[in-house]
Amino acid sequence: MAKSTAPRECSIADALELVGERWSLLAVREILHGVHRFDQIVRNTGTPRDILTTRLRKLESFGIVWRKQYSERPPRYEYHLSPAGMELGDVLVTLMRWGDRHLNAGDPPVRWRHACGEVLEPVVVCEHCGDTVRNNVHSPTGRGVLAADDAGLRK
Repeated sequence: MAKSTAPRECSIADALELVGERWSLLAVREILHGVHRFDQIVRNTGTPRDILTTRLRKLESFGIVWRKQYSERPPRYEYHLSPAGMELGDVLVTLMRWGDRHLNAGDPPVRWRHACGEVLEPVVVCEHCGDTVRNNVHSPTGRGVLAADDAGLRK
C-alpha cells in the first residue's frame, strides 16, 4: 500500500500559517499591552520595519487587527485588535506561562494581574466539565484524524 504524503489537516497548522512566526505574535503582544503605534511596536519588538509592515498587513487582511488613522500628514495609523485578535491573548498568556515555567523559572520577566487582583496563572479547562485539559487526555475526532495504518501506529 502506498504511503500518503499529504499533511494532516489541522486547525493548529492553519493558525500557524497566519500567526506562527515570531514577529506577528510579538505585534499582537504589544497591542495587548496597549501599544498601538507602529514606531512603538518596532521599538518594543525589535522587528525590522519592512517585516512588521508585512506582518501587520497580513493580520489586517485576516481580520486580526484593524487600523485607525491618527495623522493625515503624513498618514499614520494606530493598530487595534479585533475580537479574533483579542482571543489570541488567551494563547499568548498560556504560552507565556509555559515560558515562565520552563525558560524563566523563578524570575519571569512579565507578570499579569487578573481583575481579581491576583497574579494570573492561566489554565486551559474543558468548557463542559471544568477539568483541566492536561489532566484528561482527549481523543481526537474529525477529518484531520488519520487512520492507524496511515499514521504508522499499527505494527
